[in-house]
Amino acid sequence: MKKIYFKIGAFVCLSTLFTACGNFDEINKNPTAADIDQVQIEYFINSSIIGAQQNPDIAERAFVLYWKDAGHMDRIGSLSTGYTDNGWTTNYFNGASKWLGDVNTAIQVGEMKIQSGNIDEYSNNLLQVARIWRVYMMSELTDLFGPIPMNGFQGVNPDFNKVEEIYDFMLKELKDAVSKMNDKTVIDRVKKTDPAYQYDFGKWKKYGNSMRMRLAMRISNVDPARAKTEFEDAVKGSDFIASLSDNFKVQEKPGWDPLTGVMSREWNAQRLSTTINNLYIGLGGVSTEVQVKGDAKALAKVKPENWMGIKYEQQFTTKTNDPSAGYWFDGLHAKIDPRAYKTFIIPGQFDNPEYNKYPSWAPDQTGKTERPLLKPRANDPEKTDTLVKIDAAYCWNAAVAGSWDKKGTYNRVIGWPGCLPRLANRFRNSSESRIFFASWESYFLIAEAAVKGWNVPMSGKAAYEKGIEESFTYWNVSEHYAAYIASENYNRVGTSVKWEHVAEPSATVSMEYKDGETGETKTMDYKYPVNTIYKNGSVRNDLLTKIITQKFLAQVPWLPLEAWSDHRRLGLPFFENPARELPLEGMPALTESNYMTNSWDFFPQRVPYPTFLKNNVPEGYNQAVSLLGGKDDIHTVLWWAKH
Repeated sequence: MKKIYFKIGAFVCLSTLFTACGNFDEINKNPTAADIDQVQIEYFINSSIIGAQQNPDIAERAFVLYWKDAGHMDRIGSLSTGYTDNGWTTNYFNGASKWLGDVNTAIQVGEMKIQSGNIDEYSNNLLQVARIWRVYMMSELTDLFGPIPMNGFQGVNPDFNKVEEIYDFMLKELKDAVSKMNDKTVIDRVKKTDPAYQYDFGKWKKYGNSMRMRLAMRISNVDPARAKTEFEDAVKGSDFIASLSDNFKVQEKPGWDPLTGVMSREWNAQRLSTTINNLYIGLGGVSTEVQVKGDAKALAKVKPENWMGIKYEQQFTTKTNDPSAGYWFDGLHAKIDPRAYKTFIIPGQFDNPEYNKYPSWAPDQTGKTERPLLKPRANDPEKTDTLVKIDAAYCWNAAVAGSWDKKGTYNRVIGWPGCLPRLANRFRNSSESRIFFASWESYFLIAEAAVKGWNVPMSGKAAYEKGIEESFTYWNVSEHYAAYIASENYNRVGTSVKWEHVAEPSATVSMEYKDGETGETKTMDYKYPVNTIYKNGSVRNDLLTKIITQKFLAQVPWLPLEAWSDHRRLGLPFFENPARELPLEGMPALTESNYMTNSWDFFPQRVPYPTFLKNNVPEGYNQAVSLLGGKDDIHTVLWWAKH
């Protein structure tokens, strides 16, 4: 009787789950044997895809505390302020090692079956699916850490590889795997084991091509010729993810397993970030009055377009280049991106079924929108008097992460559940499908390629507007699409929507505000922030800025790792610096004298390897760091992000 012997993927041995592996020489033993008829490729693919959804324990640490923070899709203050946690890192690293081990085993099984002739007519396609999915898993790890042991995925000793080598392998894998897929179909039993596409191989080919487009664009700064060749080849047949029905997504479900929602942990507030807020406000020129019609409370709180809010310099940080720093907006903005109120629900809008009331065990906190700001006593700054109680109901604000020092003590509003807009309930209760790649991304990639002058199947404008249209359809705001794409209104960072409108905003805009100390109405000159890491801050409204702005907003909330990667390679969209009322231990380059200027040193570039790698596999760790080309910390720039 024929037997099939499984090799544990070498990378898995690096995980603490497998520290008993010890020396690299021991990892290729065959601990498991089974009849070849009993082993099915699809089971291992299923295990890898389901695992990569991340159970709530891993998801809180990786997806939320790392990716969403670094990608500025949440206000947390971990990576974005220079903080990492070895426990979080190890937790994710262990899981990812297992998921890669599973898909590597699927590939080994597929190759063995084909070699033995013991196959179904669709076995070849399953093998190609496994190769495509392995590329995604490899990209997730290398984009997070840098060098990884590419050979380990093939069952041999885990020598680490340069990021450049890994990208070369991934691009070749995608091209070859897609080219080898045929039109064979699977039986119903097998369909059920694919949580993404139910083994619709036409859709898997589209995903493979779209992934190749993503990875090709990722290397466009450092290897533009290779990027152009790969991208043009991947897109030439227009066989990419082009509609919402083609999206690579996996349905979540309530519970406590890998299919439980990645943003379901109740104590994570999932607040609107300052970055998103600055992009939303004014963008597209669609009025709030139109968007909230029928809601009398909301309509009563709409402010004039030139209103800045209330200035509270003692309770809100001002040591950041967030252009709204120091102000509390005491209502709703006159104009805002139509996706804003769908993604993040207005505080106090309790009758909205999408209003999230987590944590469920503390309804007294989540149901209250009134909190005090405290004022330090002039004769004794260590003591405070109540200055004012703020009712945050129907007020739209975001707060910068970082060090607020005593201002954070005086401010009881920004940390209170329910006082800031929070992510819609549908993304918290495990009822949505988690998206790994969506149609809008394909179009924004094509738009960027067109701006670069590459040969693509549509114009930059057509692709850009189609990407917006796909996003608007997803959010069910298509009625605003026509007005939105024609808008020349600038958002808070000086970017507009209309493709042809590339005029730069004026240096300042006259705005009115209320002095929180005196109650007087005053005038100030609002200054658009200077994004000095993109073209030295010379532009705010060119075509690439428009594309990445729209791509970023479309990716919210599902693709923070991709948003972080875009920022690392481009410096777009504008990310504000963290608050620096006191020095940040993990970001010593941010000082009292430079917090108004963007610098690559103020934004994390990667996650350090888990310490068990250094302690248990020193040879591999030292090799990885030498290939990284810098210190094993958050500031070392990955190969594809070099500028």
